[in-house]
This record gives sequence, C-alpha cells and structure tokens, in this order.
Amino acid sequence: MLEWLLEIDRALFLFINGDLANPVTDFIMPIVTNGMFLRLTFGLALGILIARGGKRFVWVVVFSLLVVVLTDQSSSTYLKPFFERIRPCKTMDVHLLVNCGAGLSFPSSHAANLFGQAFFFSLLYRRYSLYFLAFAFLVGISRVFVGVHYPLDVLGGMILGGIEAALMVLIFKTLISKNKLKPAPYIQ
Repeated sequence: MLEWLLEIDRALFLFINGDLANPVTDFIMPIVTNGMFLRLTFGLALGILIARGGKRFVWVVVFSLLVVVLTDQSSSTYLKPFFERIRPCKTMDVHLLVNCGAGLSFPSSHAANLFGQAFFFSLLYRRYSLYFLAFAFLVGISRVFVGVHYPLDVLGGMILGGIEAALMVLIFKTLISKNKLKPAPYIQ
C-alpha cells in the first residue's frame, strides 16, 4: 500500500514539476520559496503587528515565533531523520529551479513553518484566514515546482504545522483566559 501511495506522489510531483512548469512559474516560484524573502515577509508582518497594536500584540508575536521554532525543530531535527526520505532532486531528473539542498525531504520544513503560521493566525484572526492559508499554500506548492519536495512532503508539513499551531493557540487562549498574559493580547 505504501509503495502505491509513493508512486502516486511521484507521478503528481512529475506533473507539477514538469508538466505544469512554464516561464511564469519558473520566475515566481523560486522567489516565493526563497528563505530570505520568507524571513523578510514574516519579519515585516510581525513588525506591522507590533507597530499597529503596540503591547497588545507582543504576546501574539511571541507565540507566533514559538510556532516557528516548534514547527522548524520538529520537522528538521526529529521527523526528517526519522523518515529519511531523499529529496526528488537527488533521486530523479527534475526541473530544478533552486539549489537541491543537503537535507532530507519529509516533511517539508517550509510547509510546516508557513502552515503553522497560517493556522496560528487564522485561528486568532479568522476574517483573514483565506489570505494566510493561500500564501502558505503558494509557498508549499512552490517547493514542488522548484523540484525539492514531493507533494506528500508538503502535505506532511501542512498537517504538522496545523497541529502544532492549534496546540499553541490552545495554550495561548488558556493563558489569556486565566489572565496570565499582561497586557491582554488582542485577538478576534
């Protein structure tokens, strides 16, 4: 059964990475998946939160950073060595648009980190959920377009990020309800 699922994953990878590749995605996806672009975007978003909301958003930013640490460490330090899945760019001829990287493939840390953030903020600010999740999906699928992750790697990262974000929101809201965070964070 597992081999059947991996074959579907490879076929879907080849479809996205090869058949769907075009000059537009070849230009956009390496930018979207670039680590510096993502750090700058994330930093800017958190800076805007603090600038607009002051002290009431500091706890939101702190917990957001905790989500990134949790998703990044659990995916890179624990799960990737456990599953030991080799990146597609190391095992097949792919349409490679970025450096293949030395790391392992499952789960995608980019997807875990971005979906962790998207779910975290979606659970706190529901009216913006579509934007958060669409951006996370774009980054996740970009990992397949650039040739460094299989679709199941991205799905695994999505699930991991979602679970860990939900856990952090639960802790966050519990602390708010017990008046442990001062000043009280602003959430909707």
